[in-house]
Amino acid sequence: MEEAKLAPKNFIEEFIEQDIQEQGLSHIRTRFPPEPNGYLHIGHVKALYIDFSMAEKFGGKCNLRFDDTNPTKEKEEFVDAIEYDIRWLGFDWDKLCYGSDYFDACFELAVKLIKKGVAYVDDLSKDEMREYRGTLTEPGKNSPYRDRSVEENLDLFYRMRDGEFEDGARTLRAKIDMASPNINMRDPAIYRIKHVAHHHTGTKWCIYPMYDFAHPIQDAIEGVTHSLCSLEYEAHRPLYNWVIEQCEFEHKPRQIEFARLNLTNTIMSKRYLRRLVEEHYVSGWDDPRMPTLCALRRRGYTPEAIKDFLVRIGVAKADSIVDSAMLEHCLREDLNAKAYRMCAVLDPIKLVIENWPEDREEIVELENLPACDAAGKRGVAFGRELYIERDDFSYDPPKKYFRLKPDGEVRLKGAYIVKCTRYDADENGRVTTVYCTYDPDTRSGECERKVKGTLHWVNAKHAVPAEFRLYEQLMLDDPEDGVERDFTELMNPDSITIRHGYVEPALAASKPGDHFQFMRIGYFCTDLDHTPERPVFNRSVGLKDSFKM
Repeated sequence: MEEAKLAPKNFIEEFIEQDIQEQGLSHIRTRFPPEPNGYLHIGHVKALYIDFSMAEKFGGKCNLRFDDTNPTKEKEEFVDAIEYDIRWLGFDWDKLCYGSDYFDACFELAVKLIKKGVAYVDDLSKDEMREYRGTLTEPGKNSPYRDRSVEENLDLFYRMRDGEFEDGARTLRAKIDMASPNINMRDPAIYRIKHVAHHHTGTKWCIYPMYDFAHPIQDAIEGVTHSLCSLEYEAHRPLYNWVIEQCEFEHKPRQIEFARLNLTNTIMSKRYLRRLVEEHYVSGWDDPRMPTLCALRRRGYTPEAIKDFLVRIGVAKADSIVDSAMLEHCLREDLNAKAYRMCAVLDPIKLVIENWPEDREEIVELENLPACDAAGKRGVAFGRELYIERDDFSYDPPKKYFRLKPDGEVRLKGAYIVKCTRYDADENGRVTTVYCTYDPDTRSGECERKVKGTLHWVNAKHAVPAEFRLYEQLMLDDPEDGVERDFTELMNPDSITIRHGYVEPALAASKPGDHFQFMRIGYFCTDLDHTPERPVFNRSVGLKDSFKM
């Protein structure tokens, strides 16, 4: 019997296996280091998934570490949201840490580098530093303050810590090589002055370490074996290793870079997402058109669908753009297997069965989840007056129109075959009521006569008025005309459409986050604004799948 083929390893797994064999590693530790200055979005989730899943695959641990070295826009609100999102996805961390937990250690190590003669206090302004830095093709030049004595640098650095200087007046820089072909190695800043209260440490500090200095220190102290990060940090890896070496850590983490996630019609820049929220282009971070996890959750995305998507796109070294239709495909597949089929009419017209007695109702049974017997059936009241979708009737139908039309027949889901006899329209020609007769010998399950069309419906007497929010992509494709535009000019004006219709009564009692397939329409989720008295549903994804495997 042929052995089952193993899934090919990605390059990160190969590196980790190599390190285990060559270094005899007894354990694997990764870390997920989000900055708490916003909500996690689908791009962050790729990094999150890689960090946690690699640790799981090799029987290791993953730390959650909040990268809070820049206090300007960091808030506890974002800390709480990130923790919630990680657990919602089904992951948990070993140690919960903050970058600010290591501020004392970073300071002492900065002093160590000054004493070693590989760090100095610089008085150049930002603009002057940029000028001295050089370009990608021209080397930089040394700062006039580069050769200060160790004693002077120590004195100035302690005075920086004590709050003696204004923001931007001085920085601490690593002394490496201003002629390095890697511009990140041209004496990068490792400490700056910021007289800003910190969400975690209060006013204890007025100087803060730069990410490129703090991050390798944090990794080394925590015993991280593999520091997995996105591709833009590849050019920073020599600086990462320089910090580890100069700080003389015995434990040396390995940095490995992977391609970021880019999705069509999707903004991943946290700066731009913040603009959308702050300038009220969207209702908030959880607006279902946003790519944030809280927004995807509100729209109806499931952890299973998101993780399936991440598995499908894989781990690559080269940047690419993924069709957002793949993410929708994964959600559609997940919900198809577990979302109850319910009846809703988004754009209603009334249907009256003229030969049905006015005071008579009959309970018909509808399947909750086809192909799942355990889900059972539910009873729905069928009566004389119903609502159907406006698109399901045409008085001047095109060819091969198998829905309701004058003198045409359709089956009403779970009930009877009806035939259209006439209709009413207003002065603008808009149909208001369709009249039919039913054939009492055609009850579903008891009749072999077939018709080509089957329509869903809700009972007009019991139906509950509801709001439906239909979402499309927030962003249009970037036109290939070479003209630069502000990203807000590319926003889709039709990214949300509001409809008011009816749902079957059971849906009024649903809870925010409940998933349904509204028959013949799409997959929907009960919204946070929902109440039994005013039901609200978000369209998660349509029934039609445009993604090609």
